[in-house]
Amino acid sequence: MKNSAPRSQALVERARAGGPAPTAVVYPCSEPALAGALEAATAGLIAPVLIGPRAKIEKIAAAAQFDLSGCDLLDMADAQDCARHAAALASDGKVALLMKGSLHTDELMGVVVARDAGLRTERRVSHVFVMDVPSHDRLLLITDAAVNIAPNLEAKRHITQNAIDVAHALGIACPNVAVLSAVETVNPAIPSSLHAAALRDMAAEGGITGAIVDGPLAFDNAISATAARIKGIDSPVSGVADILVVPGLEAGNILYKSLVYISGAIAAGVVIGAKVPIILTSRADNAHSRIASAAVACLVARSFNGAR
Repeated sequence: MKNSAPRSQALVERARAGGPAPTAVVYPCSEPALAGALEAATAGLIAPVLIGPRAKIEKIAAAAQFDLSGCDLLDMADAQDCARHAAALASDGKVALLMKGSLHTDELMGVVVARDAGLRTERRVSHVFVMDVPSHDRLLLITDAAVNIAPNLEAKRHITQNAIDVAHALGIACPNVAVLSAVETVNPAIPSSLHAAALRDMAAEGGITGAIVDGPLAFDNAISATAARIKGIDSPVSGVADILVVPGLEAGNILYKSLVYISGAIAAGVVIGAKVPIILTSRADNAHSRIASAAVACLVARSFNGAR
């Protein structure tokens, strides 16, 4: 299914209007990693600072016929050293974003969450996918499908609040949050249903703010008001969910990849919870997804800076 990406393209245009964000690109030592940074730069979203072995990066660029003339390039051989230097630039306010290159996600995130990196906040770091699904009438945020494997209830509170903050940055003033499980009633044998009900109650008591939160809800009843009505489920978020909080990384990973590979969705991903947003892209991402990820990160960074 072909996706003309009208909603994600609108995000790109909004992000571009604010000018390019200085971005540390950590160890872009593969063609897809380097392409992602250069595509975002060409789109007017980022001003890349490439951090990695100069000779290797220039060799990749020459082979792929990439133009590096608009990029700063800091020559550094070791991937971990690159990550640490990028974190220092972010901590000092010299860059507004971090972008993962070809090093492993764990290598970068391990540096980001280290206490001496200066990037930690009171929030747990988590990942949000912003999905532009052709058959759906709104952007759909999915969290967490990339960083937190099996989060406990307190971690899910942070994950949910982080996603709400991303929704606000995208212009969704009061997002509807569906906390997913396999059922719509609390079942002690299904931990995700217990977590969902607890998160709903936290929101009602002010422990999660800026959104309408409900759960537990199965996927069909979160997405379809008709399905909810047929099943006798009365939820304020059924059919109008903006954010889906998944039970764990496995469920989220399967869900977002199903939407990409079966429904033709554009998936833009960002990590938040640190002092600066982090762009995590996959080698399998297409150009639309890579550019949309940069756009979302720019909008989040701008929103957070404006709030400070």
